Amino acid sequence: METYTFLRAFADSWMLLALFTFFVGVVIWVMRPGATNAYDSVSRIPFRHENAPVSDIGPASEED
Repeated sequence: METYTFLRAFADSWMLLALFTFFVGVVIWVMRPGATNAYDSVSRIPFRHENAPVSDIGPASEED
């Protein structure tokens, strides 16, 4: 049971702090000023072919 107790104490203290720090770091990374252009272009991917749809080139049909 000592291993469980140690891991439980570690998860309740230092791992919680590490994961919170990682989360805050990711939020700061996403909200940085230079990221606007990159995320703006990625956010428009679903609407890229809105005016001129892609041709219907599906998987090859199997004709017997």
